[in-house]
Amino acid sequence: MDNIGEKIKSERLKKSLKQYELAQKAGISNTFLSDIETNRSSPSLKTLDKIARALKIDIKVFL
Repeated sequence: MDNIGEKIKSERLKKSLKQYELAQKAGISNTFLSDIETNRSSPSLKTLDKIARALKIDIKVFL
């Protein structure tokens, strides 16, 4: 697992969250989360922090 998108998806699935649920918790659009998970888009550190907080994990997991 090399990239951030795959790591986010893996952590999301561990928590049994649907994409739209994580996006809502993180305050981002479902489309943007999908783009991140499929590596079509790269999140800023601020967005990555929002996703980590929504998943209740340390941001270091993604870095």
